[in-house]
Amino acid sequence: MTVAPLSTFAHPYSASYTDLKISNEKTEMTFIIDTQSIIELINEVDLNKDSKLEKSELDENEHHIEELVTESLALDKGANEMTPTLEKMELVEKDNKQFLKLTFTYDGFLSGDTIILTDGLYVNDSNTNYVNLVTVAYGDQKTEAVLQGNERSWTMLLAEEQIPQGEGDASTPTPVHKSNSSWFSFFKLGMLHILTGYDHLLFLIALLLRKQTLKQYIGIVTAFTVAHSITLSLSVLDIVNLPSLFVESVIALSIVYVALENIFRKKIQHRWGITFAFGLIHGLGFADLLKEMALPKSHLAVALVSFNVGIEVIQLSIVLVCLPILFYLHKQKNSLKLVQVLSAVIVIGGAYFLFNQLFF
Repeated sequence: MTVAPLSTFAHPYSASYTDLKISNEKTEMTFIIDTQSIIELINEVDLNKDSKLEKSELDENEHHIEELVTESLALDKGANEMTPTLEKMELVEKDNKQFLKLTFTYDGFLSGDTIILTDGLYVNDSNTNYVNLVTVAYGDQKTEAVLQGNERSWTMLLAEEQIPQGEGDASTPTPVHKSNSSWFSFFKLGMLHILTGYDHLLFLIALLLRKQTLKQYIGIVTAFTVAHSITLSLSVLDIVNLPSLFVESVIALSIVYVALENIFRKKIQHRWGITFAFGLIHGLGFADLLKEMALPKSHLAVALVSFNVGIEVIQLSIVLVCLPILFYLHKQKNSLKLVQVLSAVIVIGGAYFLFNQLFF
């Protein structure tokens, strides 16, 4: 059996979630990763080839999985790599998706220590879409980071901050942390999320395919932006929640519906309305990654805005690239037939996404 092959291509939305709880006595790390990634990274772990991990398969391969994670995910104290103790390994289901949850314990950290977390999963895949969403708790403070692409290392310094005179004992150290996480990490995460969200991209292209005025195109893009921004925010704030299976199925249906309109409707009018309606559902789909991080309220606004801006930058870039091509296409004599053929391909793509959601 081979662990961590040299050339592996991560599937769409390959993601893990690392939760670190740091104290002077001990450090606890919970690492959650989708089981599809484990199946990709360890050859023959899926013995019955059903694209899921069974309890028996987990028990038989526990050592190989532990080896993969501990060799790929390193927690260092300064220049010294720390040795983890595996406390628990279990399969968990969430929103109709299967994840593997591992809990490790390490020695504690003291003020003045430097913590370095490095993730090497999919490190040899130059085109990887893998992302590790990290949340760290130290005392009553929390911070978060995003490890993705070539930026796979996160550093935090446990410093001491003296309490000003008049507010207590000036010699009492107060733990503070400094890390390399920033709004830019969430900005890049938003860009990556839509670039690997092929269902969202198909929906956007389907909306633009039929011949429309520039004003109509602007209305479509604006409606989609406003709609998914609303539900993205409401979902991350835990105000609106719908089952993942329902959300992903409606997203797939939205692709099929718009593509069928392109084929059978003689005239496209008021498309901004249906775009807004479906855009509300797409926003719930965009929110999945951020919701998994359980971001602290103090950092939520920056992360949410940065993530959404990243989505909008890619969306606008796609529109700006597509429109000149579409304007040229619509000048051709057989433009409607070409649009219908392309829309038929999109119907097949949307139907595939729907079938995959309902039966796999």
